[in-house]
Amino acid sequence: MKKIIKIGAGTLNQSATRFVDAWRKVETGESTETQEYLTFDDLETLLRVLTPARWTLLRFLRREGPMSIRALSNALRRDYKNVHTDVKELRRVGLVTLTVDRRIMVPWDAVRVEVRLEAA
Repeated sequence: MKKIIKIGAGTLNQSATRFVDAWRKVETGESTETQEYLTFDDLETLLRVLTPARWTLLRFLRREGPMSIRALSNALRRDYKNVHTDVKELRRVGLVTLTVDRRIMVPWDAVRVEVRLEAA
């Protein structure tokens, strides 16, 4: 089964409503799919966190597999400090994780981004 995370911009109320809807489905015995969400307060925050350089980093790691920050910065031909900052932020929001041997990895098969116009 593919591991997918859905990213978007929305309010706390929208996130709470999604949680309550899922809870009700479970209570009634309705079949539910486990879904992962990452919700930003607004489009500006989403774009500030998910910069083009960070998207490149995510795609590269997903394609090439886990590696150290040093190896990643060398492969991407980017400054180590900048890659370290990007990895730190992507870890904070849950888009990359560390393996047991402390290499960076992307645990997602797919990342889906959706921004509704009323949320933007």
